Amino acid sequence: MSQAPLISKGSSDRDRSSYGAVSTHAVHSHEDLSMLNDESLDHIGRRDTPENYLSGPDTSYESSRKARNRSSNIGGEVSRRRTGDGVITVAEDSTDDDEDPPDNSRYPQVRASVSAIDDVTASISTPRMWILSLLCALLGSGSNLFFSLRYPSVFISPVIALVVVHPLGLAWDRLFKRDDDPAEAFDCGLLVKRSWDEERPATQSSLNRLRRWLGQGRWNEKEHACVYISSNVSFGFAFATDVIVEQAKFYKQDLSILYQILLTVSTQILGYSFAGLTRRFLVRPPSMIWPATLMSTAMFTTMHKSENQVANGWKITRWRFFLLVFSAAFAWYFLPGLLFPALSYFSVVTWFAPHSVVLANLFGTSSGLGLFPVTFDWAQIAYIGSPLLTPWWAAANVVSGLVIIMWIVAPIMYYKNALHSAFLPILSSSVFDNTGKPYDVGRILTPDFLFDPDKFEAYSNVYLPVTYALAYGVQFAGLSALVTHTACWYGKEVWQVSRQSVVSDEATGSSSYNPLGHSQNIHSHRSSRKGAGSPVEAGIDTSMQGEDVHTRLMRRYDDAPASWYLMTFVAMLAIGIFVVEYYPVYLPWYGLLLALSITAVLFIPVAIVMALTNQHSSLYLICQIICGTVFPGRPVANMVFTTYCYISSAQGVKFSSDLKLGHYMKIPPKLLFQVQMFTTLVSSFTQIGVLNWMFANIPSLCQLDAINGFSCPLARVHFNGSILWGVVGPQRFFGRGALYQPLIWFFLVGAVAPIVVFGIARKRPMDSIWRKINLPVLFGSLSWIPPATGLNFSVWAVVCFIFNSVIRKRKPEWWGKYTMTLSAGLDSGLAVGVVVIFFGIVFPGWMNGFRWWGTEIYKQGCDWQACPYKTLKPGETFDR
Repeated sequence: MSQAPLISKGSSDRDRSSYGAVSTHAVHSHEDLSMLNDESLDHIGRRDTPENYLSGPDTSYESSRKARNRSSNIGGEVSRRRTGDGVITVAEDSTDDDEDPPDNSRYPQVRASVSAIDDVTASISTPRMWILSLLCALLGSGSNLFFSLRYPSVFISPVIALVVVHPLGLAWDRLFKRDDDPAEAFDCGLLVKRSWDEERPATQSSLNRLRRWLGQGRWNEKEHACVYISSNVSFGFAFATDVIVEQAKFYKQDLSILYQILLTVSTQILGYSFAGLTRRFLVRPPSMIWPATLMSTAMFTTMHKSENQVANGWKITRWRFFLLVFSAAFAWYFLPGLLFPALSYFSVVTWFAPHSVVLANLFGTSSGLGLFPVTFDWAQIAYIGSPLLTPWWAAANVVSGLVIIMWIVAPIMYYKNALHSAFLPILSSSVFDNTGKPYDVGRILTPDFLFDPDKFEAYSNVYLPVTYALAYGVQFAGLSALVTHTACWYGKEVWQVSRQSVVSDEATGSSSYNPLGHSQNIHSHRSSRKGAGSPVEAGIDTSMQGEDVHTRLMRRYDDAPASWYLMTFVAMLAIGIFVVEYYPVYLPWYGLLLALSITAVLFIPVAIVMALTNQHSSLYLICQIICGTVFPGRPVANMVFTTYCYISSAQGVKFSSDLKLGHYMKIPPKLLFQVQMFTTLVSSFTQIGVLNWMFANIPSLCQLDAINGFSCPLARVHFNGSILWGVVGPQRFFGRGALYQPLIWFFLVGAVAPIVVFGIARKRPMDSIWRKINLPVLFGSLSWIPPATGLNFSVWAVVCFIFNSVIRKRKPEWWGKYTMTLSAGLDSGLAVGVVVIFFGIVFPGWMNGFRWWGTEIYKQGCDWQACPYKTLKPGETFDR
């Protein structure tokens, strides 16, 4: 194939920004197009890019207009047409490559889910978008905080907002739009022209002006994406509220409202800084695909576009397919989630011998290793994330770790009674004393919640189930593997991109968006889709260089300056230092700097793994251990340290994912920054308000006998963790002579193993299995155990293999069209089903006393009761 450039050397960068992904210029009106003249039409969508400011007179409006005319031979003539929803569009005539330009993404899952066409005239910053975002932030954050303190709890997923706001947006248009409304013009999401602004105020009533203001624009996928991103950043309850609950209810500290607000806001927003300052590594490179975002982009396409191509004989539209899957998933969940829970805990092998400890250990679903990977509950299948969103090569790494560590090493150690583990359940999220009972933290504390060494010696050491101990070990290995794996595979790329960014910033004198170099050959992508080569797998290609159509199209929009994120970091750091120094948290200011330094060092490695594999490596444990080592005997300091360290990383990864979603949906970065910041602040204040209302109005809150189950289960677990790591301390777990000291060697294993794999893989071809070994994923994903069980991993891997390996190879068109929509339908149906069942049936008490074989069979044996392999006589202990 010819390697001649598709665009002549003399064409401007702006021309390259529009080729292959034609912009459509929309005038939202039912009136004649003549209301806007040719000059105003040419102006719509025209944005100055950083290179325009450096190019001098050649980048004037007239020259750019001539350049567009020179490129008309490629894109076609300009035509004007009216669409069905009353939007008149001005677009270049489409070619066969409009939806699939030569520089489209090299990754098939991205091409299947993300449109390569951008409409720069779509409305985004409208009253509709801001009000719906505000409602989602208020309702979602308040509800989830409220139910986080209750058992059983329910979590309202952002997926619910994605589904629910669409009919609300359409209803908004029906309510406030009129057929005879004057024309509106939008540029990069902002309203730039309204014909009715020129009308005399006397001719318009205040009510009519309000209606027209509320009815700006048309509900579209970009507004929808902004509302969904608002839900993403606000629906999860702030981790800092758990710290506040523990301080107020367990440590009996009197906390001011100002302290609560400052702690919550600073911990929630610090993650923005890490996400924003690392965009050139985590968002802009095409290789950073962020699989979880593809489900959302597929949903926006499903809901807002009517395109429909036959896929392996299937003619049903994505929207109808989604509705069918959503309805079926919603209806089905009433069986495993309410009427027949044995379908969820389908440990049928153990039902034949319910009191066999070995069968329960190996095949159990509650406290076993899940060697029988069958369940009929999507909540169990997708417990560690939707298997449809994870590439099979990444899932193969996860299941390899499961087989080696949990299915081979763990049973051998368990039945040999290593670490006294045979006296405990093989899998449990609890820690135990030397009698095999759950550890009673209260027995080693003074009335003032201080550690009492004498009581500790008289009571018992802390013992972990074998899978819990191995989970600690693989987390240690995963942490060190993160560093060496990233250094080996991405170190050179990170360094080169960093140097390029410094040079570019010095050249431009600003922090504006500097596109990555054109190092990818667009022809290789085209030929790979036509059979000349195999599609590229995300994670196998380690390049951070080059750009695809999505990176190129985003150059039309002014970038959010790095200084915004830097100033955000400085402001939140100042607030954090004030919090730890002024209030009684017993963490010095340099302790806060240490927490954020850990996040800064590990953030890019953690985010790269998430961007490629959809597997999140948590820093929660390592933060607790480091603080317990450096600041022993300070449980409150341990909680605050962990919050700043862990949440800054977790929130930053979430914000990076949302930035990538905005990148795919072509949301202007400055507007996206405002949306994320606004809804995060709203959700933070909302949760503090709800929490203090609960403190004042719910009797016995956080007591075991609290009204209606408000016993604060998560806060109680974190409180126990603060005692174990902040008071008892890591020294008693991993110090010299301690029972679990050998687990420290996992750090060395994790540090060395990626170097060995890299040394072998670098000499192998791209399709070699050695290049698909990702040790941070293999080790780090097992940190879900506990509370996840072997079943959650095994059945997840089976489903991932069926769809992302078998179906993808045999029915690629079906896989590309329906897989992400299938995941969205299953997740949405489950989320809505959980809420309806909980609020509509369980919470009112309608199911009280409902029992039959399907609700009891799985509770009858050792799997549910977590029986140990060895038992003790009354009064015996296993360590003395």
